[in-house]
Amino acid sequence: MVTVDQRALPHQLRWLRITTVDELIDAITSLAIRGAPALGVSGAFGVALAALAHAGDTEKVQLEAARIASARPTAANLNWGVQRAVAKLPQGAQAVLDEALEMLAEAGRVDRAAASHAADLVLRLCRRRPLRVLTHCNTGRLATAGFGTALGALQVLHARAAIGEVLVAETRPLLQGARLTTWELREAGIPHRLTIDSAAAWAMADGQVDCVIVGADRISADGSVANKIGTYGLALAAHHHRIPFIVVAPESTRDLATTHGRDIVVEQRAAAEITQLGGVATAPADTAVFNPAFDVTPPELVTAVVTENGVVGAANHSVAGEIPQIARELYARGWMPGSAGNISVRTGQTALITGSGLSKGELTTRDLVTVTVADSQQLSGAVPPSAETPVHTAIYRATDAQAVVHVHPPHATTQSIDAPAVLRFSGYELIKGLAANETVAVPVFTNHAEIGRIGADIERYLIGHPDTPPVLFIAGHGITAWGASLAQARDRAECLEAICELVTLTGRREISTHPKNSRRH
Repeated sequence: MVTVDQRALPHQLRWLRITTVDELIDAITSLAIRGAPALGVSGAFGVALAALAHAGDTEKVQLEAARIASARPTAANLNWGVQRAVAKLPQGAQAVLDEALEMLAEAGRVDRAAASHAADLVLRLCRRRPLRVLTHCNTGRLATAGFGTALGALQVLHARAAIGEVLVAETRPLLQGARLTTWELREAGIPHRLTIDSAAAWAMADGQVDCVIVGADRISADGSVANKIGTYGLALAAHHHRIPFIVVAPESTRDLATTHGRDIVVEQRAAAEITQLGGVATAPADTAVFNPAFDVTPPELVTAVVTENGVVGAANHSVAGEIPQIARELYARGWMPGSAGNISVRTGQTALITGSGLSKGELTTRDLVTVTVADSQQLSGAVPPSAETPVHTAIYRATDAQAVVHVHPPHATTQSIDAPAVLRFSGYELIKGLAANETVAVPVFTNHAEIGRIGADIERYLIGHPDTPPVLFIAGHGITAWGASLAQARDRAECLEAICELVTLTGRREISTHPKNSRRH
C-alpha cells in the first residue's frame, strides 16, 4: 500500500509505503493517513495486508481487523471499510484485496456525485456571486482518496465560476487547514485566504462569509455531525448569522446504528499536540490538557447533509418524529380534516414540512419534505411540500420562530370569515397564552388563490409589526401559530381557538379597522 504522508505537507510531497498492519495503524494514529473516507479505504487495504500475511487463519485476520478499526474511534468510515473487507474473507485474500481496490475506485465516483449535489445546493441557497465560502479542516483528495467532499464541492463551484474566495480555517491544533487545504486549493487554482480559527465568527459578522461547507467523520441517526474540533463553534456562529452550514460526506459516514450525537465516542489526543508547537514547549511542563480531536454539532445547526445520493435530510431526523405525532393529535380533534392543515419545523436555513395532499391522521416521517426558508424550494422528499409552504417560510424569515402550525379549528375559522383586518380580543385569561396581557390584536389575511401572495402579505406585515402576537387568521381558512418549539406553536393555536370559542359564547370581541392594518398588508 502506497499513500501520501500527510505529515510532511506542505513542505514535502512524500510517499509512504505500508507493508504491515502495525505500519498502517501507526500511520493512522500519527495522522500520516487521515480523513474519514480515506481511513475507510485504508482500513480495507489493512485487512487485505492481514489476509495476505495470515492466509487461512481467519481468526488472526479478524483480530488484526479489530485493531485497525479501533485505531481512530470517531471516524465511522474506518470501521465501515474494515467490515466491508472482512466480509470477503471467506472468499480468500485476493477477494479482500479486490474489494479494497473497488472501494478505492468507488471513492472518486462517490465524491464527485456528493460534490456536485452540494454545489447545486449552495447555488440555490446563496444568491450572492461570486461566493465567499468558509471551510474547516481538510476535505480534499488527501482526506478521501478520491475527489474530495466539501473541498470537492468548492472545486465544482470554482469550475462554474461561482467562487470568489475560500476562507480557510487553520484548524488547531494540527493545522490541517493551513497545511493541507491551502496546499490543495493552490494546486486547484482556487483563490483563498487563511485565517485563525477564532477569527471565523468575526468574519461572518463582518460579512465576509456567504456559506460554510465542511466534511464529517460520523453522522448519527438523529443528524448530529462529528467533525474536526472547531466545527461546532462554526455552526453556532453560522446559525446566529443565518449563514447556510452544509455538511458534505459519503453515505458510509452516516452511522444509523448510533441513535444520538451524545452517543458518538470522541477521540482524545495526546497532550503534546497542544503543549508544544513544532517540538517547542508552549505551556509549562505537566500542564493538564483537554484535547478532543472532534466535536459534535447538533442537527438543528446543520442546514443540510449532502451525500452522493443528494440532500439526505439527516439534520432533520431529531424533529421528524414530532411532526406526525402532533399532526395525528390535531387530526383526531377535527382540526386537520381530510388533507387540510400543515406543520413545519425550522432546521437552520431549511424547514421540514408536511407533504401535500396527505391525511394527517396517517402521516409518517416518510411524508415529510425539506424546503429552503429563503425561497420555499423543495430540497428533498418523495411528495410535494404542503401548498401553504410560502406561509410557513414567510413566518420563518420575518420572526425567530422555530416551528409553525396551520390548522382549521371550527370557532377560530368561523370568526375569520368576513372579518376585518384585525380582530382584537380582551378580557380573557387565555390571552396570556398568546404572549400578551389584557388585550391581543390578531391580524386577518385575505385568502388569495395564490398562496405565495398570502405569504408575501404575512411577511410584510410581520416585519412592519414586530409586536404582533404569534398567531394569525387567514380569512375562512383557519389559523396559523408559531413558537420556539412545535409544542409551543400547537399550544398557541389551542389558545386562540379557545378564545374564539368564548367569543362565540359571550360575544366579547373588539374590532380594529385602523388604516395601517387594512387587509392590503
